[in-house]
Amino acid sequence: MRQVILVAAAFAALAVSALSPTASATAALQSEATIQRGFDVATGGTLRVDADFGSIEVTTSDANRVEVTVSREVRDRYRDDEQQILAELQVDVSQSGNDVVVVAEASEDARERWRDEYRNTPVQMRFAIRVPRAYNVDLETAGGSIEVSDLEGEARSSTAGGSLRFGNIEGSVWARTAGGNIVLDGSSGTADVRTSGGSITIGAVDGTVDAETSGGSIRIDRAGADVRARTSGGGIEVEEVRGAIDASTAGGTVRATITERPAGDCRLSTSGGSVVVTLAGGIAVDIDASSGGGGSVSSDFEVDGRVRRTSIEGAINGGGPQLHLRTSGGSIRIRRR
Repeated sequence: MRQVILVAAAFAALAVSALSPTASATAALQSEATIQRGFDVATGGTLRVDADFGSIEVTTSDANRVEVTVSREVRDRYRDDEQQILAELQVDVSQSGNDVVVVAEASEDARERWRDEYRNTPVQMRFAIRVPRAYNVDLETAGGSIEVSDLEGEARSSTAGGSLRFGNIEGSVWARTAGGNIVLDGSSGTADVRTSGGSITIGAVDGTVDAETSGGSIRIDRAGADVRARTSGGGIEVEEVRGAIDASTAGGTVRATITERPAGDCRLSTSGGSVVVTLAGGIAVDIDASSGGGGSVSSDFEVDGRVRRTSIEGAINGGGPQLHLRTSGGSIRIRRR
């Protein structure tokens, strides 16, 4: 009779487990140091990652599939508490239509315990994700670097402490970091990138560029439309801009090459360096250039107007949009390409 009861109980337990696979799978998911999930999707979907911390790397393939690997490694000194720490760091990987969502977070209670007992975050985390080549990404981490390879889609990324790196993006790019460099190989759309503590390097962008940093240099190879560039501690260099440009720095030289007649007025200024502008030979602009630091102002073009040692006001090739050039501590050069 006892054996019958035990067998019946075993079958009952199996039945309960079969009725609730999600709960048992979630429990297993949280206890594993490495989590791997795969989803069949169609192109054009979006990968969303929202993590309390950890680096994110996104690569692409020709397969219509998203492969997610989340690696969690408890620091050696805390290995005795590994199972509890992993259980406190909740990871959820799910699919909604063609979208895949990855959420990794620790509760406030867990974070308080980590601060009290460990004085820091006791676990390191890394997201390695492969998506279809034609896919969108929306990535956010509160502490770690983000890297996205060549992609046919929109790319949004933000981190509170790490660098951002993008390949060639056939779409627009939006990027924010509070403490790291930003590198973008290229974009067929617009580029809106900002960092509070690093340099910005951008290749060729077909659309507008809005780049801002509080502590580094800015370099842009080519912009097919307007450029806005701001830095408080570095130089600015734009190799080729086909639209209007507004660039200013408090601590470096500003260099720009304008290859077509600007769609609007342009402003280039620095408080601690020189301004060098190179113009295609036939561009028609009005010049308003002045050095407040005693530096010289010169032009390779004939200027119809007033030319002095420290300022130039007048028209080049009949005049057009205004080229407003200012420096408080250097010279200004207007060169012919």
